[in-house]
Amino acid sequence: MIHQVCIGVGSNIAPQENIAAAQAIIQEAFPSFRASQFVTTTPIGNTLQDDYVNGAFCVHTTWTEAQLTAWLKATEAQLGRVRTADKYGPRIIDLDVVVWDGEVRDDDFYERDFLKKAVLELLPDLQH
Repeated sequence: MIHQVCIGVGSNIAPQENIAAAQAIIQEAFPSFRASQFVTTTPIGNTLQDDYVNGAFCVHTTWTEAQLTAWLKATEAQLGRVRTADKYGPRIIDLDVVVWDGEVRDDDFYERDFLKKAVLELLPDLQH
């Protein structure tokens, strides 16, 4: 079965470079790749850090959601992300499954307008 997936993307450490690197890796793995516009956003929680650049990627995959999530976390690590206790701290890259086969999987879709706009740019018919 082929799944349509929307991935939330964010970075505030060399964001242009790190988002481009993530895009290259993801696009190579998933040729059906599409990207939203990216926007600059202010940090949430820990506000004593640089602004973020956020957007979304849309891909098609035969992988399970668990397989894709594990692969995204491995891709984050490959790009140098180190997870810290501060959930809202600076990050090289953040890649999260937001929509899986038309179903919102991440509550950030509802809580962060920039993410909702990016996803709806790629999936304008999404029922939410």
